Amino acid sequence: MRTARPLLSLLLGPMAFAAPLSAQSTRARDLGVAPGIFRPGAQNAITDVAGVRVGHATVVRGDDVRTGVTAIIPHEGNAYLDRVPAALHVGNGFGKLTGVSQLRELGELETPILLTCTLCAWKAADALAEWMLEQPGMDRVRSINPVVGETNDGTLNAIRTRPISRDDVRAALTSASTGPVAEGSVGAGTGTVAFGWKGGIGTSSRVLPPTLGGFTVGVLVQSNFGGVLQVLGVPVGEALGQYAFKDAVSAERGDGSVMMVIATDAPLSDRNLERLAARAMMGLARTGSSASNGSGDYAIAFSTAASVRRRWDAKQHTTTELANEETSALFQAVVEATEEAIYNSLFTAATTTGNGRTVPALPLDKVRELLSKYRARER
Repeated sequence: MRTARPLLSLLLGPMAFAAPLSAQSTRARDLGVAPGIFRPGAQNAITDVAGVRVGHATVVRGDDVRTGVTAIIPHEGNAYLDRVPAALHVGNGFGKLTGVSQLRELGELETPILLTCTLCAWKAADALAEWMLEQPGMDRVRSINPVVGETNDGTLNAIRTRPISRDDVRAALTSASTGPVAEGSVGAGTGTVAFGWKGGIGTSSRVLPPTLGGFTVGVLVQSNFGGVLQVLGVPVGEALGQYAFKDAVSAERGDGSVMMVIATDAPLSDRNLERLAARAMMGLARTGSSASNGSGDYAIAFSTAASVRRRWDAKQHTTTELANEETSALFQAVVEATEEAIYNSLFTAATTTGNGRTVPALPLDKVRELLSKYRARER
């Protein structure tokens, strides 16, 4: 097993992408695909939630390594010293998400969230713990709970080499910023496959009107799952002849995984954040996933609201949170943003060759034709 560091580790910002990958810059809304009734934020990204930062490290080495790390940092401060309430919903548990038991027990995050490849999860967790322990104010800390999600990019990536290094993790963390988020074949989405086409990183957001609280919900996904792709109900997968269970002997059964990370500035407790995370599965289902046996489908939700923050050394927490009756619009928002984030992960992904295979990007010209055809029928 090779342990040498990657020869090429590229950090992708909003305006860059990694050679030798080609790129598509089209987002869902460029094709008129705008799910739902609520409007997106300025970036239509998880970073529309104030303070949330995203960074990528994209690892491309030779002909066989196509992977990376994506970091989601909940706020500008130290995530351990100033913790955010958080919750997890598991749609199907075929995965290696680290930090699960403590996240569920305490209902909070004490580190950023990392996304990476399946066999890289533990290396990423170790590097994240090391980085956190080096931060100011952490000199007496003797326990840390790194939260790392993953999907299996072994089709395009030589995953058994476990190619992620500590430097890749640090690069994703230190490059994290607010503003536009690079999507498609970047970071943890470099080697992923969704619905038989190139998957990747996608993001979207929704802003509620003032009468419903004015809160923002942002979603970021790492798409690597299967099923029968549909776009706003249009049966794209069937029409293009690429879908799970296409024939009785098909090896394609919709397996894979998806990580969904949800941020909001609404003041929610971990209990209502779990309810929010559960609604991400509805957005996932709208795109054609059935959460197959071999798919790890996870949603993590956290709130950045100051009124629900938890100081690590506090003796008591005094919080002001949203009532149950006021959560329904947030649920609608997360369904819409999850659906659109998944579309964005597909629409912006690049045709990728790696590990002896080529996975094509979703043919957007044909998707555009199908959308036009079905819209014409509706009229």
